[in-house]
Amino acid sequence: MSDSTDVVKAFYCAAQQHDAAAILAVLHPDFEAHVAPGMPCAAGGSFQGPQQALTRIWGAVFRDFDTAPYDEVWHESGTATIVVTGHYRGTARATGRRYEAEFAHLWRVTDGRIRWLHQYTDTARWHEALTGA
Repeated sequence: MSDSTDVVKAFYCAAQQHDAAAILAVLHPDFEAHVAPGMPCAAGGSFQGPQQALTRIWGAVFRDFDTAPYDEVWHESGTATIVVTGHYRGTARATGRRYEAEFAHLWRVTDGRIRWLHQYTDTARWHEALTGA
């Protein structure tokens, strides 16, 4: 296992515990996130910097969902990109509806911290949990 993999694994552990300080600790000061368009909670789009990402992505999602990403399959490429697939699992707080949404995360680690994330997920599953449709 590479040092980069350890850093990304630390992110998943922090996200599963909803530990904001631990999430911030693994993010590079120049962190960039690209989140699937159509995510609920206005969490889709591009975000710059650890604090903006924490507030606009994970903070927004954790307010509306009791959820976490569960990493399942890991692939390290020769280009320093780590690809992780898995599922978000949780419950929409407003409706109590459980959901599961597949994801693919592409990660890049620089100087021992996560520098870049590109997230793909089944946004329809998230919205179904919120609306009951």
